[in-house]
Amino acid sequence: MTKNYTLCFDTCLEKMYLTLSSDSSILTSETIENHDSKYHSAFLISTIEKILNKNGIKPADLSLIGINIGPGSFTGIRACTTTARVMAQQLDIKAIGVSSLAIITEAFKKQQQTQKPVLTALDARKNKAYLYLDDEIKGAVELEKIKEIIASGNYEVLTDAKLQPALGGTIYQELNLPLGETLAELVIKRAKTQDTDWRKLKPLYIQPPPMG
Repeated sequence: MTKNYTLCFDTCLEKMYLTLSSDSSILTSETIENHDSKYHSAFLISTIEKILNKNGIKPADLSLIGINIGPGSFTGIRACTTTARVMAQQLDIKAIGVSSLAIITEAFKKQQQTQKPVLTALDARKNKAYLYLDDEIKGAVELEKIKEIIASGNYEVLTDAKLQPALGGTIYQELNLPLGETLAELVIKRAKTQDTDWRKLKPLYIQPPPMG
């Protein structure tokens, strides 16, 4: 019986995460941090080669590539998306992207087993945050509007180190969340119902909503 191998990687956040799965079982999970002056995405290709060699798998054995498409580091988003598109095109395989907001939120739910729905807000600068609410990306929203939603008490608040002083809640960077494993699970699940054409794989650069 032919196995389905899925390679997932994320270079958009503070650390780089890579996983290799066979069907729905994770074979290898790697986490890479920045080294000296080099951003962690500089080690993406070499780490992919390491993971595949470790498991005796050739690139041609892969059937699906999954990545974090953002928001996050501009350099990381470009590296992630470009590498995935090139690999998927050359190997003629499926590819799918998941937002960092969904990845962080689902990893938090899994680890913390929260009773309330989760409101996730990540720094978007200019007194705004990327808001993920009710399993939807709401865009780059003004902090004052997010504070009003939080004041309702209906949500568990998850944010980053920059916004926590303003919004309260839990800082995701301090939790050691299973981000790589969560990305793999979301990719495999979504690939069953969503478009997996590598041509549709594009970076997610969230812009503030238009005025009016």
